[in-house]
Amino acid sequence: MNDEKSNANYHFKYGGALGMKAMSVSRIRAVTYIGDIKHHLESATTLDPQHIEARWALVEFYIQLPGIFGGSENKAIAYANELGAISEVDGYLAKGYIAEYSNRPKDAERYYKQAIEVGGSPHTYEKLSSLYEKNNQPKEAIATTSESLKKHKRNQLNYQIGKISAQYNLEPEYGIACLSEYLANYSIKDGVPKDWAYYRLAQIYKNLGKKEIALTWINKALIDRADFDEAQKEKSLILAM
Repeated sequence: MNDEKSNANYHFKYGGALGMKAMSVSRIRAVTYIGDIKHHLESATTLDPQHIEARWALVEFYIQLPGIFGGSENKAIAYANELGAISEVDGYLAKGYIAEYSNRPKDAERYYKQAIEVGGSPHTYEKLSSLYEKNNQPKEAIATTSESLKKHKRNQLNYQIGKISAQYNLEPEYGIACLSEYLANYSIKDGVPKDWAYYRLAQIYKNLGKKEIALTWINKALIDRADFDEAQKEKSLILAM
């Protein structure tokens, strides 16, 4: 037990387990877990000055916790600064997360762009693109995802571009090209089933007013999965054209 008390990972995992437990019970009961969660996560950071995961957990803990129970944006930022001292990319991502959670999209955009500049991993691009989508900036979302696709050559990004194109009726030819590329190179590791790509193609062709082609694609989606609710609704919209 003494060995465990001096083990940063033990405290991190225990604090995380308590956090999961707190999420599964009533709010009144969850409050009783706060002190122990904070104790174990902070112990992990004290025992291991390089522990990235524990600091991330504390960023999320302090920014999500209501102020009346000890939540604090300043404390979240302090741990984001500690992250930045260990990993510059994580520091920018954490600050972007805090800004996004606090409804400061311009600040979040700036931090995510800095994370891309310093690191440039697929995850950094994904955070920025997701921010743009949440804030109804589809052109910027497509541009960011396209940049990531050029750099990382990940097939799932073809689907993402097609999805944005379909949802926002934006750059339809590019969306069709990306979805076609997604299907041509599809593998299970890409994550999104092919029926969703068929569905997005149907949406794009519906947006273009090409009813018969849209029907062909939506029927293809429903052949793959008969209980595809979104596709059934989309087919009704196409038939009503």
